[in-house]
Parts: sequence; C-alpha cells; structure tokens
Amino acid sequence: MGKAFDFNLIWIFLPKLLVYLHITLFILMASVAVGMIVGLLIALPRLYRVPVLNRLVIIYVSFMRGTPILIQLFLVYYALPEPLKRLHVDVRDVPALVFVIITYGLHFGAYFSEIVRAAVGGVDRGQVEAAYSVGMSGLEAFVRVVLPQALTIAFPNFGNLVVSSLKDTSLAFSLGVMDMVGRAETLGTTHHYLEIYIALAIIYYAICIVLEKGFAAAERRLQRHERRPVIGGVIGHSA
Repeated sequence: MGKAFDFNLIWIFLPKLLVYLHITLFILMASVAVGMIVGLLIALPRLYRVPVLNRLVIIYVSFMRGTPILIQLFLVYYALPEPLKRLHVDVRDVPALVFVIITYGLHFGAYFSEIVRAAVGGVDRGQVEAAYSVGMSGLEAFVRVVLPQALTIAFPNFGNLVVSSLKDTSLAFSLGVMDMVGRAETLGTTHHYLEIYIALAIIYYAICIVLEKGFAAAERRLQRHERRPVIGGVIGHSA
C-alpha cells in the first residue's frame, strides 16, 4: 500500500527524474536515426516492387506493426545473442541500451517505411513525367521533384511517429536501462507511487507538447511555398 498522498512530493520528485531525461532523449534520437535509415532501405523494395524482397519487407512490416514493442524488446535482447554466439560474436558485455536502440530503430523503421511509401505514392505521377520531358534523369526527378513534395506529405505522420516513439521509450526500463521510468521505479521505495508517476506524466506531457509545437512550426515552414496571397478575394500567384 502507498502512503498518504502528498502534493508537494511531486515537485520534489520532478528534478530527481529530470536528471535522467537525457537518457530518454538519447534513446529517442538514436532510435529515430536508426529507424529512418532502416525505413528508407526497406521502403525501396516496396516502391520498386522487387519480387522477393518486396514480400519479405511486407512480412517484416506486418510483424513489427502487429506485435507489442515490449515483446520485440525481449526477442531482440534474449534471442539475438544466440545466433551471434554461433558466429563467435560475444555480446554479453554489450549494454542493454544498445539492444533497446536496435529494437526501437527496427520498430520505427517499419512504420517509417510505410510513411515514405505513402508519401512518394502521393506525388502526382504527371509531375515526374514532366521532369523527364525536360531532360531530368530518374535521380534528378526524384531529388528535385518527388522528394520535396513527399517530404511535405510525410512530415505530419513523421512527427506523430516521433511523439509516439517518445512514449514507447518508457518500456526501456524493462531491460534494466536507467532512464526516467527506471529512476521512477527506484524511487518507488518511498511508497509514494502516485506522486512519482504524476511527476513522470508531467515530464512526458511537457516534452510531447514541445515536440508537437516544433513539428507544427516546421510543417508550416515546409508548406509556405503552397500559400498564395489573396487579391480581391481571388487567390493570386506570388511572383
């Protein structure tokens, strides 16, 4: 049983949890970086319909999206060392944080690949053909025509995915990683559980708000070229 609720303890626990904020943010940033690389790589077989790879990617994405991330953490942490051991690769001294980042990166990559695929598919094919008609190569058409528009289309979903991933990092403590939630577990010896988790909720909520505001501002900047001045009630074209 917990002790009597003490509102003042929330403000006492806040700085104790914030000391480990950098671990949580590092997990998030490293996972996003790994996930973007993984997502781009596995999106290519879907975009170009590579026969065998396309099917493997579909299975991979389906598995990562259809299973809880906690189970994925345990699978990577406990199952991955076994085949590596057969290859004479010893990972016993590898920090649990590395396995957490790998898992979250693979998880993020599965979702990110679908965002990329949908964004590229959302670009009007006629614009690509127009790029070819003026002499652009396939790479030039992708970089100069498709990519800027796909980035604008994908950005809102990318922002939502990052915010969702931040909340998912709260499970890293299950592998012994001392992040904010891990620290909250150790503070549980005070038996003031409610105050601890209210303080933790305040921190996560504040970070989510900051991220959402940041992504909203970045999205407006990306879409600024789509805005046109209104002249006499008619949308005009900027010079």
